[in-house]
Amino acid sequence: QVQLVEAGGGLVQAGGSLRLSCAASGRTFSTYDMGWFRQAPGKEREFVAAISWIGGRTLYADSVKGRFTISRDNAKNTVYLQMNSLKPEDTAVFYCAATRSRAWGPEKTSTSQYDYWGQGTQVTVSS
Repeated sequence: QVQLVEAGGGLVQAGGSLRLSCAASGRTFSTYDMGWFRQAPGKEREFVAAISWIGGRTLYADSVKGRFTISRDNAKNTVYLQMNSLKPEDTAVFYCAATRSRAWGPEKTSTSQYDYWGQGTQVTVSS
């Protein structure tokens, strides 16, 4: 069992930056691939980024490539999402998720691949 708690959301102007963090409970955090997803009002939850359990592989949605960076610190049981050059269309609730699956590719972008979810943190980007 893994419990995930996101933090770092808030209100920021367009062009600004935020860093989200996701703290995980349990001693097996380093064995999980981690992902970030987001859900805007009235829309389905969508993939943002993923990082492999060792951290050597990352995957990004086209809409955030070059602006967002996912990273992890297994010693701190934490995964991060650095978000730069934020746009109003980035406004959403951001969720982190964990999976034991080692599948890497389009499968990693699917919510069905993830076993554990955090409660979400709101990110609002004003124009």
